[in-house]
Amino acid sequence: MSNSYDTLARLLQRESSEIVDGWVSAAGGVNASPKVRAEAVNILATLLPAIQSETRHDSGSNGWQPVKSALEQLSASRAAQGTSAGSTSAFVLALKQPVFTALQKDLASDSQGLVQAIAEVTGLVDAMAQWTVDAYQRTREQLIARQQEELLELSTPVIKLWDGVLAVPMIGTLDSNRTQLVMETLLQRIVETEASLAIIDITGVPTVDTLVAQHLLKTVTAIRLMGADCIISGIRPQIAQTIVHLGIDLQTVTSKATLADALALALKRNGYVVTKPR
Repeated sequence: MSNSYDTLARLLQRESSEIVDGWVSAAGGVNASPKVRAEAVNILATLLPAIQSETRHDSGSNGWQPVKSALEQLSASRAAQGTSAGSTSAFVLALKQPVFTALQKDLASDSQGLVQAIAEVTGLVDAMAQWTVDAYQRTREQLIARQQEELLELSTPVIKLWDGVLAVPMIGTLDSNRTQLVMETLLQRIVETEASLAIIDITGVPTVDTLVAQHLLKTVTAIRLMGADCIISGIRPQIAQTIVHLGIDLQTVTSKATLADALALALKRNGYVVTKPR
């Protein structure tokens, strides 16, 4: 393996420009952007010291970390652009063609050495492609998790309806993470606005089961511990029947059929009287 790596290192030093050109061309980049070529140059620049290091046989050593970092940067960039993991991996695998061509020229008189070098370079590039796929997967998971957090924040706004009155319109399915976010955001807004009453509107919640009811009760309890009160609105007939059938006790929680009814009650509790002008 040492001889093959030495040969590869010599080729990368002597024919790096030609290898980059062949790599970009093999990847289908006849009209590739300068960024694609820069990515190829960066990966080869980190690969050369790795295969020249004393720990070149150990892919988990520090000598290979720059290569992995370059591949992680490639994966992150391609993931952000919406490129698939397969296409990103195929770009790395395209490195084989120009390297094989260079090896054939350099080892034309040594068929056994050529076969060994091709086999070892194949294993090396395949490992790089696998690192790329792994990094791409991690990047996508982080991106999806961040987008989910942003969507949760957007889907659970805390609205000031009146002086001392806040409202949280809930839309979609409630789970533990979302309920925790709603609770934290609502309690923080109660502190900031010194609100005395919060309305949780579940008109947009498709179903209410035991778990959802428990989440609501926990939120109501937390609001009361902050010195405020809570009204749950949007309880449709179907949801009311479900709550009764499940035996869930919401008698200690004030509820209204619509958000308008809850707002009217909130204003009344705060001493406001709403009348139509004659």
